[in-house]
Amino acid sequence: MKGFKGKVAALTGAGSGMGRSLAVELARRGCDLALSDINEAGLVETRKACVAHGVKVTTQRLDVADRAAVFAWAAQVAQTHGRINLIFNNAGVALAAPAETAKIEDFEWIMGINFWGVVHGTQAFLPYLRASGDGHVINTSSLFGLISMPTQSTYNASKFAVRGYTEALRMELEIEGIAVSATCVHPGGVATNIATASRVDDGIKKLTGQDADAHRRSANRLINATQPDDAARQILAAVERNARRVLIGGDAKRVDLIARVLGSAYQRYVLRFHRKMMKRRGQSHATRPASSALPSRKDIA
Repeated sequence: MKGFKGKVAALTGAGSGMGRSLAVELARRGCDLALSDINEAGLVETRKACVAHGVKVTTQRLDVADRAAVFAWAAQVAQTHGRINLIFNNAGVALAAPAETAKIEDFEWIMGINFWGVVHGTQAFLPYLRASGDGHVINTSSLFGLISMPTQSTYNASKFAVRGYTEALRMELEIEGIAVSATCVHPGGVATNIATASRVDDGIKKLTGQDADAHRRSANRLINATQPDDAARQILAAVERNARRVLIGGDAKRVDLIARVLGSAYQRYVLRFHRKMMKRRGQSHATRPASSALPSRKDIA
């Protein structure tokens, strides 16, 4: 896919953050849009920003964990727009909880959106992408689909699953030799509201020294490495060059390098970083610059 003008793209999680930026950038490039999100107010704002570029935009309130609803939306998009070239399975949520005591309902919630939402979107839209003769599946994993972190076992599980699913899909499409491809997106810290809206289990206090609200505030300060608009441009560039994987931000690239070089030994450096952060929280709360969300070169030296 060498351009987006005249194409039709469907996006989940389009009501804010990276999803909104992707939608606006696609509209700017002349791509018609089918947008979905569970947040209807956010969808209205995204639609306003997109129609200003003169493209056709439809919207749908959607819970991606609802398989039947996703398939119904895909059929509706095909009927309304005539064809579908791209599906961006972008909707995602966050959960911080100890692996041992994570509530099963919370685990099912995050997997339902982060993983099953990707599966539902992929399976619902693939027949239409095939029919278009020029299709692409873009699934959002995370830098936490490359390495694991304490308190993030459920999120890690969902994002590692997206990575494995998408990489297998890409190879299957290549075996078939059809004009449809797939790219897995691994964003680092992108300045969105995912941390603010995250679920936090009270059990993480023993692992982090923070209560739920403090944990959200800290996480929100740390995920500001890349702006959503810049992330969107990087993702679309990856689609145009048919990349298998796209790493968004210097933190994601650094993590990918650590994982490649150290293998499972990366865990002891993550632990060193985690303990350093806990020690800082035990000290004075004087104003200090926000730290990187991941180990720096100094941390792993």
